[in-house]
Amino acid sequence: MKKTTSLLLLFIASIFIQATMPAYKIYNSKGKEINFEKMANKISSADVILFGELHNNSISHWLQFELTKALYETKGNKLLLGSEMFEADDQIKINEYFSNYITQKYFEKEARIWPNYKTDYKPPFEFAKEKKLKYIATNIPRRYASFVSTKGLDSLQLLSSEAKTFIAPLPIDFDPELPGYKKMAKMMRGHSISYLPQAQASKDATMAHFILKNLKEGQIFLHFNGAYHSNNHEGIYWYLKKQNKNLKIITITTIEQDDIKNFDDEIKNMADYFIVVDSDVTKTY
Repeated sequence: MKKTTSLLLLFIASIFIQATMPAYKIYNSKGKEINFEKMANKISSADVILFGELHNNSISHWLQFELTKALYETKGNKLLLGSEMFEADDQIKINEYFSNYITQKYFEKEARIWPNYKTDYKPPFEFAKEKKLKYIATNIPRRYASFVSTKGLDSLQLLSSEAKTFIAPLPIDFDPELPGYKKMAKMMRGHSISYLPQAQASKDATMAHFILKNLKEGQIFLHFNGAYHSNNHEGIYWYLKKQNKNLKIITITTIEQDDIKNFDDEIKNMADYFIVVDSDVTKTY
């Protein structure tokens, strides 16, 4: 009896804490607070959802998984998943693993998974496998992005024909006047890596390329990426719109604040939806 009472009190306490000390809030671009279910319902009509995360933010990763499950409930096998966290030349390994040609242990050993894969990216990845959904590795192989960071975008022309299948079609258009790239260039002044904005563009363009290459009419593509790759409707968003201006794209970004109850109007144009997380929430690394 005492144990049951203790568990009940613990449960009541947890509900009270969640109600009085919420870990996050969701806002739309007008600064209006909405709940997760409403956001998931509204964005289910999009062609592409760019979910911008902070890589070590536990709430961001949890909501990515929850959104994956919610969209599957409404879209079924019309849902596609993909992410920055897998590079295009790992696609064959993903396909082999999803087809059960190789084991999970072998896949995780051979694929270039991120250090926080098992806690942050594995849940939606395994969900896709279980539900027989396609999961697309969208990012440029890091060795080529590194090449661009020291030699510039034109250096990609030196790659073999096979290597070029893992990046966006060349030449990659680059607009140095886009605010995000311009800010990055300003930050890198005086550093030896002078082509960092172009390396960023090689990632953005490649992710957009593989999203469009795999997206079919009537489908919805949920893509996970660092928030800086889609904030302010730049990066991946800009390259997607450049190739298909009629594409319906929804962007979500993650922000950490000390006070999640106040939405800063100065950032309302940064994304379509904002996940504002308490700065004290535990980080995954």
